[in-house]
Amino acid sequence: MQREKLGSRLGFILISAGCAIGIGNVWRFPYLCGQYGGGAFVLIYLFFLIIMGLPAMCMEFSVGRASKKSPICMYQEIEPKGSFWHIHGLFCMLGNYLLMMFYTTVAGWMIQYFFREISGTFVGLEPDAVAEVFSNGLLNPAVQVGCMAFVIVVGFFVNMRGLQSGLESVTKVMMTMLIVIMLVLAVNSLFLPGAGEGIRYLLVPDVNRLVSQGVWNVVVAAMNQAFFTLSIGIGSMAIFGSYIDKEQSLLGESVNVVLLDTLVAISSGLIIIPACFAYGVESTAGPGLIFITLPNIFNNMPMGRLWGSLFFVFMSFAAFSTVLAVFENIMAMCMDAFGWSRTKAGIINIFLLLILSLPCALGFNVLSGIQPLGEGSSFLDLEDYIVSNFLLPLGALVFVLFCTRRSGWGWENFRNEADQGEGLKVQDWMRPYITWVLPVLIIVVFVMGLL
Repeated sequence: MQREKLGSRLGFILISAGCAIGIGNVWRFPYLCGQYGGGAFVLIYLFFLIIMGLPAMCMEFSVGRASKKSPICMYQEIEPKGSFWHIHGLFCMLGNYLLMMFYTTVAGWMIQYFFREISGTFVGLEPDAVAEVFSNGLLNPAVQVGCMAFVIVVGFFVNMRGLQSGLESVTKVMMTMLIVIMLVLAVNSLFLPGAGEGIRYLLVPDVNRLVSQGVWNVVVAAMNQAFFTLSIGIGSMAIFGSYIDKEQSLLGESVNVVLLDTLVAISSGLIIIPACFAYGVESTAGPGLIFITLPNIFNNMPMGRLWGSLFFVFMSFAAFSTVLAVFENIMAMCMDAFGWSRTKAGIINIFLLLILSLPCALGFNVLSGIQPLGEGSSFLDLEDYIVSNFLLPLGALVFVLFCTRRSGWGWENFRNEADQGEGLKVQDWMRPYITWVLPVLIIVVFVMGLL
């Protein structure tokens, strides 16, 4: 059976960026900026995004394009005979399933909040009552399971329509709308009375704030965010490399994806941080910033119901773009490994993920007595911990070692593949850094994640 291909370069860039652009950008990045002092954190984050995320993404794309296979089978196509690199393909498959076991529930939260904003649920509520809406929603198993199931069924049905007519066409529309809504929201925040201080906080590095937060703490937080924002390490990017031709160099395409990912992250900060300053709200609220702090801000903002609804459409699109991309990866791996048709892979995985995602959706209510990481923890915390602290960093390390070691694919094969086509090329001076320094940085991320 002939392998499907993406219909356009734009589709490849938007789908790859859509996979990277997710809750890590539009939820985690703004509250980390608030917690770690704003501008200095952003500057350090961008530095590590360039020196760590960019080369690792280029390598994952290269392995995918050279093999023309999904992550479960890609190593077998290009690894030396008798080697064991292909074992990582099994961990890629595990990582994609584990990621979706909790991500589908969180994506469901974004959809819930869109309907709550547009229906006026928060209008007239005091801050404590707004906080109760979120906690009461978590306690309702029917709501949590229903929204999770909606995300899974819709996501797989989109992908079952085909690579171009399903995933690519829907992602193009969704990502275009996401960017437009994002820019409208950012402009609105920038013109709020008193927003200037928030803009300076986000974009202007302040050494005093950096020192007060602890330089090492800020560096570690920025390094972690820069690494995890691109979803590198479980084959999420390799699959889209396998769907493209050799007309464009992969370092150049990686730069485009990283730029789009960064644009969304910074814009999310510009939407949220100035609004916090304009309404005298602490931007250091942590994870509750999105679901508790922002609805209170929208309550006090002129036309707040409109802006709140638009914001959670933006959040839903960001989450759903990742869901669609990872679902494609799961389906492609099942098609390659078991010879299933696209439709069969979609239908079986709907039922499989509905079952696998139940612990997370029920972890805040029916199964709240099970606290796998200690008091106050949930299945979401456990699943997120395994993916973020083990599968992503160790998987990225495997890709880097595979592309730079003679026992793997090797530097020359990687470079020849990455450099095919027009655009930025991998340079000779990059080899010592990528071969020896980058693995050490990834190990630091891994160790700090454990600590």
